[in-house]
Parts: sequence; structure tokens; C-alpha cells
Amino acid sequence: MDAQLARSRLEAAQFHAVVTHELSALSMDGYALAAGGILVQVPEDEAADAKEFLAADTPPDEPEKD
Repeated sequence: MDAQLARSRLEAAQFHAVVTHELSALSMDGYALAAGGILVQVPEDEAADAKEFLAADTPPDEPEKD
């Protein structure tokens, strides 16, 4: 899933999400892997709920998988 899409979905569900390392990853070849990739981060106290939300929620434009 695209990091900005995940951030947007989390924010719509009232999570406090930010995307990190995106500019660096896009400006230098190979940097995304070296830096751990583009990250979507939420405060620690929201992390478990945010992870569950993203795992359980299927975006409306994607069909559910059997």
C-alpha cells in the first residue's frame, strides 16, 4: 500500500499518522532500502490499534479477497 494512502486512511480514522523518509527515498536510488524504507508512523499508544485498522480495513475501491 502506498504510504500516503495509508497515512490518509489513518488520519480519516482519527489516528495521528506521519510519513517519514519519503523525500530521501525518492531523491536517491537505493536509499529507501538503506534507510529502512518509507515509513508510516503513529504515536506508540496508537500503534497496535492503527496496525489492526490497516490490516482489517479494505479500501472501498479494492474488492475483498477470498
